[in-house]
Amino acid sequence: QVQLVESGGGLVQAGDSLRLSCAASGRTFGSFAMGWFRQAPGKEREFVSIISWNGDNTYYADSVKGRFTISRDYAKNTVYLQMNSLKAEDTAVYYCAAAQGITRAHSAIDYWGTGTLVTVSS
Repeated sequence: QVQLVESGGGLVQAGDSLRLSCAASGRTFGSFAMGWFRQAPGKEREFVSIISWNGDNTYYADSVKGRFTISRDYAKNTVYLQMNSLKAEDTAVYYCAAAQGITRAHSAIDYWGTGTLVTVSS
């Protein structure tokens, strides 16, 4: 069992930066690919980014490529999402996710966090 707790969400202005954190419990953190999804009001949950179990590979949605950076700290069992140049369309609840392998499909996620709200005012 893996428990995921997100933090770092909030209200920012367009162009600002924000860093989300996701603390994972359990000793198996290093064996999971870790990712971020988001869900805007009235929309389906969508893939944002994912990092492989060893940190060697990262993937991004086209909408955030070049602005967001995912990373992980094995000593702290934490995955981060650095978000720069935020736009109003980035407003959503951001969910941390753990999966057995690299995936962009929310149906393939094994564990979810409860989410943290990011609101970007224009």
